[in-house]
Amino acid sequence: MSSIRSRNTEPEILLGKALWALGLRYRKHYKITGKPDFALVRARIAVFCDGDFWHGNNWRLRKLKNRKEELASYNAFWKEKITGNIERDKKVNRELKNHGWAVIRFWESHIRKSPLKCAEKVAQIFHERRGE
Repeated sequence: MSSIRSRNTEPEILLGKALWALGLRYRKHYKITGKPDFALVRARIAVFCDGDFWHGNNWRLRKLKNRKEELASYNAFWKEKITGNIERDKKVNRELKNHGWAVIRFWESHIRKSPLKCAEKVAQIFHERRGE
């Protein structure tokens, strides 16, 4: 698993370019809880690019009924890994929100499909939080 890239993935690059094209400036892997892929610090927005497999969205892509059905096909290690990631994501979301951050999570598949649409959602929240 050490060869699995966790930074500068293709979805991150696609979303980063789309954010930049909209004039949004960000910090990458900002050192706050969860180390978001992008942080718009002044507006206190944390953006995460969640891999479909690693964060539990693969069941939708495989057109299964639910996550439980997806996890049934995995061995104990992968079930524990993915459910642990999901629980950690929830904890990170709560902690960041408690500290005044807006948390936005995008699935890798959504970013690949339309990075600009994802970036526009960030821009909308950015402008709302900045009172623009």
